[in-house]
Order: sequence, then C-alpha cells, then structure tokens
Amino acid sequence: MSRPVLYFVRHGETDWNVQARLQGEQDIPLNATGRRQAGRAADLIRRLRPDFDTLDYVSSPLMRTRETMTLLRADLDLPVEGARFDERLRELAFGEWEGKTWREIRATDSVRARARDADRWNYIPPDGESYAGACTRVGAFLDTIERDSVIVAHGGIARVMLALIAGIPGQSIVQLPIWQGRILVFSNDSYRWFPA
Repeated sequence: MSRPVLYFVRHGETDWNVQARLQGEQDIPLNATGRRQAGRAADLIRRLRPDFDTLDYVSSPLMRTRETMTLLRADLDLPVEGARFDERLRELAFGEWEGKTWREIRATDSVRARARDADRWNYIPPDGESYAGACTRVGAFLDTIERDSVIVAHGGIARVMLALIAGIPGQSIVQLPIWQGRILVFSNDSYRWFPA
C-alpha cells in the first residue's frame, strides 16, 4: 500500500537562522523574511494542489512552525483552527548546545564537536537527541497519516523523513540542504523539491 503524498514545509526563517544558532527545541519566532516565506509556501501549495482544502495540515507545536502554519493557512483562506499540532514533529533537541553557533561550540566544546562531526547521524549532543533517535517518534507519526498532508516542521525532521520514506542513508542526509521557501514533496517512497 502506498503512503499518502506529503508536502513538507520547513518553517520560515528566524533571526537565529540568520545568526546560524542552533534552535532545537527553543521557541524562536519568525522574522519578516520567515513570514514572507510562509506566504510563499501557501502559493506553492496552491500550485501543487488546487484541491488544497482537502489536505490534512499538521505542524510541530514550536512557535516558528506554528506561526508558519498559521500564516500559510490564512493565505490559503483556510481557518487557522483546522491545523493539528503534533509533539512528534518537534525539532531535534540539541541540549546544552541550543542557542550557540557551531563556531562557539567548536571553541568551547571541541572534543564533543569533533565526535559529532565524525558521525552526525548517530551522535547525541549533551542532553540532546540524535537524528537516529528521532526516527522512532517521527516513524510513529508517519504511521498515523491517512491522507495527503501538508507537514510544517524543522530541518532535522525533514532529514529524518528523508531516511524513513526515501531510504537515504543517514550520513548522506546530514549533508543535504533543507530549504526554506520551497516544498519537499514525498511521494511513492521518493522525494523532490518544488520548485526544483
């Protein structure tokens, strides 16, 4: 049995994205660019699926994803309360490293930063979570999807979904860019970006 088609939207840009700070599970709001990206995502969904009002809409509950979903649905003239929020879509936790840049981490925690560089898929940051570890919760979420859906979540969650749905090896996925302002379409155990 084939999976429903998923239209993955990475949350819009935040000031911490611009500063290259690890957000993890911190509640950071969108900036002006991020709010425009949410509107662009709505336009792309409309182009991909003229029947966008028949889709399910599910989001991570964190502020930046919740705000992206709210703006996206408003731009589609859909009621905001029609979205669901699922804890299993929260970003990977970076624990003690949240709020820091990789430059700061490499300067103050170089041994553990090198250990992560050697195996980014499996490494668990101090008080955090690995990509591999997040597969359990994201896989459980995917098992509940019954119809074509718009998913608003995070870069780490997109990578986990690429592993679970498209079968891309973890160490390859961590090198892939996860774009803001584009849609990652999962269909028939494969993926594509829209626009390409």
